[in-house]
Amino acid sequence: MEYPKPVMRLQELQKMGLPKEFLFSAYRSKGQTFAQKINPLKPNSPIIFDTEEFEKWRIGRCKAENAGIRRG
Repeated sequence: MEYPKPVMRLQELQKMGLPKEFLFSAYRSKGQTFAQKINPLKPNSPIIFDTEEFEKWRIGRCKAENAGIRRG
């Protein structure tokens, strides 16, 4: 997937067609280093994503899901 900017907000990624639940699960995943709040002290601060690292994580997750599918 191609991203127009190296750092994007959650809402911008949603407009590109990524589901909000998927983005939140990525943000909350243990050990992730690609998403953070602009100001962690504010509860409603926008979440930003490093798109290059996010894409690597997304591809890795897809590969893991495909590897877990039983093949008959």
